[in-house]
Amino acid sequence: MAASAQAKRDAFRRLHQQGCFLLPNPWDVGSAKVLQHLGFKALATTSAGMAWAMGRADGAVSLDEVLLHLSSLAHATDLPLNADFENGFADAPEDIAANVTLAADTGVAGLSIEDFTGQAERGLFDFDLAVARVAAARAAIDRSGSGVLLTGRAEGAIRGAPELPEIIRRLTAYSAAGADCLYAPGLRDEAQVRAVVEAVAPKPVNFLSVGLPVATVAAWGVRRISVGGGLAGVAFGGMMAAAKEIAEQGTFTLAAQSPGGRGLNQIFSES
Repeated sequence: MAASAQAKRDAFRRLHQQGCFLLPNPWDVGSAKVLQHLGFKALATTSAGMAWAMGRADGAVSLDEVLLHLSSLAHATDLPLNADFENGFADAPEDIAANVTLAADTGVAGLSIEDFTGQAERGLFDFDLAVARVAAARAAIDRSGSGVLLTGRAEGAIRGAPELPEIIRRLTAYSAAGADCLYAPGLRDEAQVRAVVEAVAPKPVNFLSVGLPVATVAAWGVRRISVGGGLAGVAFGGMMAAAKEIAEQGTFTLAAQSPGGRGLNQIFSES
């Protein structure tokens, strides 16, 4: 029997209570099923991977398209799914609340709200508005009674505002506004990560993998590790390299390294 949305949400919360777990990011139903087959305990969507699979740049998808994507992945496996909900597809807190309600209805176990406006020239939302947006998301989840886990994201390190004191100021404010988990993608230095972990403790911190061993990052106090668009990038990179070899050399060395249809058919027939 397939796991219910509530069972997945309960399992997702338990994963955050202790230790460090991996949260890989599938970009479609097939990749989600492969990751479940490999034994991961939870999954997260990737806005970049989804957009690339649609032939678009990251951020060039609509709210309706994302909601359909979330529903598809949330029901594709028995694993909890965290939604990369970008900036909530709105500016105003009341609109964030409405969109978060729609996202919770897709069956996801968690979702994140980031403080990047989505436009490079505008940068991050002003501090007070950014906090109000997280608070609105929290209130919407509470009204829904869904128990969806809320992650507050401070995007400064990857959006031209890398000053650690401001990142920590925002994360602690998002925590106070009701975020269950905190996330500052782009931080790589041990001292910075430890400072964030300490600032928001005892709430869990997500870390965007930059190739460091899991044991290393776990020792810094990180509770979960995601890979963003990393796996989707590997898949597209492998396909491009194989296709380039075929086009330019007329050989099929890389293509022949594929796991083959038999292996994939077996995985998908099991799920």
